[in-house]
Amino acid sequence: MRFLIAITGASGSLYAQRLLDHLDPAEHEVHVILSAYASAVLSEELPEGLQLRPGVQTHSTRSMNLPFASGSNPPDAMVVIPCSMGTVGRIAHGLSSDALLRCADVMLKERRRLILVPRETPLSLIHLRNFELLIQAGATLLPANPSYYTRPQTVQDVVDTVVARVLDHLEVPHRLIARWQEEPE
Repeated sequence: MRFLIAITGASGSLYAQRLLDHLDPAEHEVHVILSAYASAVLSEELPEGLQLRPGVQTHSTRSMNLPFASGSNPPDAMVVIPCSMGTVGRIAHGLSSDALLRCADVMLKERRRLILVPRETPLSLIHLRNFELLIQAGATLLPANPSYYTRPQTVQDVVDTVVARVLDHLEVPHRLIARWQEEPE
């Protein structure tokens, strides 16, 4: 499968890192695109920087000359992780002012899998209305709300409860967390 992972300037860079850690470029075609502000947040939250596995392809938001900016060549799925509320609003209203937003627009118009992982609290009525528009347009909203029934012990364990759900929606097998009522190995 071909995956486009978009990273915005919302806090929660570890979610993106852990997702990329579990997408094997030997098994899937993996592409990454960062919003204009993502680099600043990444440098604060991941002091060693974003670690990309060999084979992961990166793209600039400044050029529309990437494969996924056209409906004739969409990826199988796009994940925006973490997804800022500004990005949520721009996607919800069809603003395609850069390549990241254009790719999300393509995913919606082509009825492909678009997963947004918003990381914001509290939510305003504007956020909720944007969520409603996105759900009506076919996007999957998967807020970065961790679960605790697996009794996570570290920040990474907590993050992995969300990443596991993203992988489930991408239909990528994993063993990040035990399933509900499944005995741990």
